[in-house]
Amino acid sequence: MSKSKIKIKSPIPIFRIFDEEKAKEFYITFLEFELDWEHRFEENFPLYMQISQGNCILHLSEHFGDSTPGSSIRIEVENVKMLHSKLVEKEYKYARPGLETTDWNTLEVRIGDPFGNKIVFYENIQK
Repeated sequence: MSKSKIKIKSPIPIFRIFDEEKAKEFYITFLEFELDWEHRFEENFPLYMQISQGNCILHLSEHFGDSTPGSSIRIEVENVKMLHSKLVEKEYKYARPGLETTDWNTLEVRIGDPFGNKIVFYENIQK
């Protein structure tokens, strides 16, 4: 009898959003994610969309049952200092993230979206 292995892939977080325009301004214009697709069951129904940057995929949803505002995720990046510089240079009205070295050997950029969700972009560092 052969044992099959189950291959589990990376999760796709769902963030709750309340305003399509603000979501696109933050995630697409400010954070430079790409819009992969959008879905509505009918016109004037809540939006569900997928955005991505490289291998990082996020789902954003206006559906009340899909997620809870105030969720948090951690996204590992290469060259978090460059990401931080790019974000600060944009002088985005609603976010000026800092760059923090943690006691657990990461360099982190923490940022909140317009809907209370939190993203921590981090890079492991050697001490």
